[in-house]
Amino acid sequence: SKGLGCITREGGGDLLLHNTSIQWNGFKSLAEGDSVSFDTEKGPKGPKATNVVKL
Repeated sequence: SKGLGCITREGGGDLLLHNTSIQWNGFKSLAEGDSVSFDTEKGPKGPKATNVVKL
């Protein structure tokens, strides 16, 4: 409900994800197990995912 989630990287470790970082490009949601591409940047609470695109 707050628009927050996480991405689990293939090499391990989770990244914070906020729905404003998603490039929706015609799809309406992300589900557990969806493949995505993303950039990483430092956030105040650790690394976060940006420019998230569903593959």
